[in-house]
Amino acid sequence: MRRVTLNISVIGTGYLGATHAACMAELGFDVIGVDVDPEKIDSLSRGELPFHEPGLPELIRKHVDSGRLRFTTDMSEVGAWGDVHFIAVGTPQVKGGTGADLTYVDAATTSLVRSITKSGALIVGKSTVPVGTAARLYDLVQEQKNPGVDLSLAWNPEFLREGFAVEDTLRPDRLVVGTRNETDEARLREVYAEALDRQTPWVSTDFETAELVKVAANAFLATKISFINAFAEVTETVGGNITTLADAIGFDDRIGRKFLNAGVGFGGGCLPKDIRALQTRVAELGLDHSMKFLDEIDQINLRRRKKAVARAFELLDQDIVGKKIAVLGITFKPLSDDVRDSPGLDVAARLFNAGADVTVYDPEGNKNAAKRYPRLGYVDSLVEAVKDAELVVLTTEWSEFKALRPADLEGLVAAKRFVDARNVLPAGEWEAAGWTFAQLGRKFEG
Repeated sequence: MRRVTLNISVIGTGYLGATHAACMAELGFDVIGVDVDPEKIDSLSRGELPFHEPGLPELIRKHVDSGRLRFTTDMSEVGAWGDVHFIAVGTPQVKGGTGADLTYVDAATTSLVRSITKSGALIVGKSTVPVGTAARLYDLVQEQKNPGVDLSLAWNPEFLREGFAVEDTLRPDRLVVGTRNETDEARLREVYAEALDRQTPWVSTDFETAELVKVAANAFLATKISFINAFAEVTETVGGNITTLADAIGFDDRIGRKFLNAGVGFGGGCLPKDIRALQTRVAELGLDHSMKFLDEIDQINLRRRKKAVARAFELLDQDIVGKKIAVLGITFKPLSDDVRDSPGLDVAARLFNAGADVTVYDPEGNKNAAKRYPRLGYVDSLVEAVKDAELVVLTTEWSEFKALRPADLEGLVAAKRFVDARNVLPAGEWEAAGWTFAQLGRKFEG
């Protein structure tokens, strides 16, 4: 590992901030994570996380113990110490609207700028923000910085995948930086020197492009998912195999196979809010027609949840009231405990509201789901979930569920009915074992 001398602070210690702080320490920097929540700071100092991310607790404990990483609620601690300050706070969807809530970004930047007394420091935004935010914050920095302090701002979007965040930070597939001068770019090259030594692609650009790269990537991924689900709506009507269709077009290297898995659609804390915030921002710019297609992308995605519920009704001959339904998977994706805008949680809630007795099992997500929707029945194992179930619905493709075979549920369920809303199980094998088996994107014969 190369010798590094920069002091780094990370403002905000949620999912993005905690990961970035730990990985910067792993790269050899001295790092301070800052947050306004003292309970969170105490937990992180013990290596305990309020969310699930493989490998991250161990990395945090390693560098708290090594002395390269510590956490504080005192912003003034980093003002005279830090060379590079990363802003990594959340930008949730604004309440009652579709735009991005920049309250936390603005507050963190203002507080940080006022605390910095070390001239030559660089503030780096990592949060996902509407285009134009970086330019506005750059002006704020220049207006509010302490007298005699040379201070600048750059933008460096994150591209983390939940479940792979440590790997994505330490070994990114690309690095994008938006700067206004060569000095700031050189400082960021110093921060990411190890990745650059591995020939990681480096994209140096302006603020606006750096901001748009992240939302453009998410909009494109959402488009691919909804594209294949739009075709799933067709195959559900006329017949055909949506998985084979995806395989066939995926061989075209202009298209690729990733994100062409038909099913119950996307969720989480990024794709849904980012495509909505992008539509809102371009409408503010008078360009609402430019991103109008994203509204249909969103609608296709939401329709998949309704389709999963409709399949459940079909398998139960429209008689759902009082029927025990086991829902397998409540997080928006595997290797995460994130239930924000989760298709699985939405499907479970819809079934419950229709009168079903819904039992939920997820390897990591039960606790968070129970906070958002406490009326569902949460259990700690697959066996408990499917016991006496009259219908099983798979909504998140955890490895435990993908490995299921008919014999695993023999003697546990009350009836052999299954909705595979992620298209991950071999339908023929289940049907041969006497199950009434439905998948999204596949015509259901009843």
